[in-house]
Amino acid sequence: MVARKGWAAALIGTIVTAAGGYLAVQAAGRRRDDGPLTSSSRAARTVQLARIGSSAGAGLAVHKARRALAPESRREALDAEFQLKTAEQVAEVLGGMKGALMKLGQMASFLDQGLPEPVRDALAQLQADAPPMSSELARRTVEAELGRPVAELFASWDDRPLAAASIGQVHRAVAHDGREVAVKVQYPGVGEAIKADLDNAGLLIQVIGMLFPGMDPGPIVAELRARLTEELDYTREAADQRRFRDAYVDHPYFHVPAVVDELCSARVLTSELATGARFAELAGWSQEERDLAGETIYRFVFRSLWRHLMFNGDPHPGNYLFRPGGHVTFLDFGLVKHFAPGELDPLADMLLASVFTKDRAALRSGAVRAGFLGPEAAVDDDALYEYLSHFYEFVAEDEELTITPNWSAEAVRRYFDQSGGFAEVQRVLNVPGNYVIVQRINLGLLGVLGALGATRNWRRIASELWPWVDGPPSTPMGEAEAAWLARRAAAGRAGS
Repeated sequence: MVARKGWAAALIGTIVTAAGGYLAVQAAGRRRDDGPLTSSSRAARTVQLARIGSSAGAGLAVHKARRALAPESRREALDAEFQLKTAEQVAEVLGGMKGALMKLGQMASFLDQGLPEPVRDALAQLQADAPPMSSELARRTVEAELGRPVAELFASWDDRPLAAASIGQVHRAVAHDGREVAVKVQYPGVGEAIKADLDNAGLLIQVIGMLFPGMDPGPIVAELRARLTEELDYTREAADQRRFRDAYVDHPYFHVPAVVDELCSARVLTSELATGARFAELAGWSQEERDLAGETIYRFVFRSLWRHLMFNGDPHPGNYLFRPGGHVTFLDFGLVKHFAPGELDPLADMLLASVFTKDRAALRSGAVRAGFLGPEAAVDDDALYEYLSHFYEFVAEDEELTITPNWSAEAVRRYFDQSGGFAEVQRVLNVPGNYVIVQRINLGLLGVLGALGATRNWRRIASELWPWVDGPPSTPMGEAEAAWLARRAAAGRAGS
């Protein structure tokens, strides 16, 4: 049951099942004269996915047989062993493949606290430690993109990558002016790999159809294609990183590294080097420090969304660096969504109906205007309210609340669990294309805050950030932020 295994297990299982079935048929139907397979070609990735699907299916059959013959006392251990082996296989294949499918593995690695710990640990390597490219290849890529030897471009260069993920890896270097920098180098061929994944419309539609039976996969697939294709262009990413940095320059808690323009290209992005603790290290800090970090991340996400109409759509633990006192460096601006003025109004209407007026009819009306619900959808207003209210629960009341792993996992399960009592609602709900990336708040941000066990009066903090409330500072961090905003406003008036 999805409710027991968690959404991430369902997502991995769906990918593997779809790959082992649909893609195996596609691979088998290829002509022998199609040419050699490469790791970035659609055909090669089809074969790789089909392989893991076949392996997982055969392994499940063996596991079931072993479990049936084992004494009751051994069955739990056998289950854990099988889950770990399967997760390791998925992590190995998706990590080696890079691209869009690896991103699904990254999401699964941190969102569901219901997954067995060994399984999460096996998939966690996809967050920041995916298999890197060779040092020689990284150097050649930089030289081809920037037009000069690495020795001329940088005073020093470290061949060991700082991090390696789904699209590129990061190297430490020193610029000739003495600045320490982080150089993100895109994997050669990853663009073709992602396009191969995205061109596999049959797979994407099948996966979305299995996970979200009531949704129209077309707009979702179109939005994912647009955003992930944009992520391949580091020129665009550099521009978005500058926008976020300009929005938060001198902020008391947010730090966005400066872009080093002269050392950037479409496949190389150089920024000032940022230092700090990774998410795994933060987990060992005091709860007070985790609460501060959670508040900072929350403020960054929702100030960006409501005040600046932009959302960084990749909120996973590998994209943060932490320093004591709630100081957070935000990394990776490849998956940014910008909104036009008024485009978020339907979401604001839904929030107002759920949190302030608790008006079920108004919530339904907002959902229809936003495109989450058809005007003639056969669903009861009370059932819709009960389903959606969980997503607003942490800001519904003026009280301190801890976002627990179970609470954030429940938020995610409501998307995927067809057996949890909300089938009536799930059958008719849809996700409009322009809001697909924003759903990463529910599928990502809440997972991060749940892993931290972050405690705050989220309603009061949210009221500071909502433009229609513009509430007073509610925490020391809020007071520091208000002072920063006042300084910016004064500087703006002086410069006009």
